[in-house]
Amino acid sequence: SGGIDSATAACIAIEAGQKVIGLSFDYGQRHLKELRAAEVLAKDLNLEDHLTIKIDLTSWGGSSLTDTSQKIPTKGIQKNIIPNTYVPGRNTIFIAIGLSLAEARGANRLALGINAMDYSGYPDCRPDYLKAYQELANLSSRVGREGKGIKLWAPLLDWTKTKIFTEAIRLNIPIAKTWSCYQGEIKPCGKCDSCRI
Repeated sequence: SGGIDSATAACIAIEAGQKVIGLSFDYGQRHLKELRAAEVLAKDLNLEDHLTIKIDLTSWGGSSLTDTSQKIPTKGIQKNIIPNTYVPGRNTIFIAIGLSLAEARGANRLALGINAMDYSGYPDCRPDYLKAYQELANLSSRVGREGKGIKLWAPLLDWTKTKIFTEAIRLNIPIAKTWSCYQGEIKPCGKCDSCRI
C-alpha cells in the first residue's frame, strides 16, 4: 500500500530470502499518495516487480475512504466499533487478486501487511478471517488442491505499532517515504485514525 506495515512485511520477506513482487491497488481511495509511495518503495527496496491494479470500489461507496461525502474520523479508535474507514470487501478482493498473481508467478506465499492489534475494528484484519481465508485459498487453487498451496503470511498480525517501527528502523526502511495517512495533503494530517496509530 505504500504504508509502513506493507513495507515492513515486504522487507521481512526479503530478509528471509524471498523474491518479492509488490502489488498495489488503485481502488478509488481518496488520494493516490500511497500509490506514489508504493512505487518509490518498490524501487528503493529493489523488488522483483511491482504491479498496480485498478479496481473501482467507489461505485458503491460504503466507506469514508471511497466516498468523499463521508468524513474521515478524527476522534480516535473506539473499542468494538468498526470505523467508517473500513472498506467493504477490500482485503477479500485484494487477497483474491494476490493469490491469482502468486499462483501465476509460482510464488509460495502472499505477504500481508495486516495488523490485528491496531486495526482490530476491521473484520478483515483479524486472525479468524486469515485462518478462514487460508482454507478457501487452499480449496480454490490448483496448487492448493495439489498440496502446494500458497501461504497467507501476515508477519505483523499481532505486533504493536512500536514493534513495527522498531523493525522498520532495523531493516533500514526509508520510513519518510512511506504514506499511511488517510488524507492526501502535503504532510500527514496527524488526526485521522491511521496517523494516531
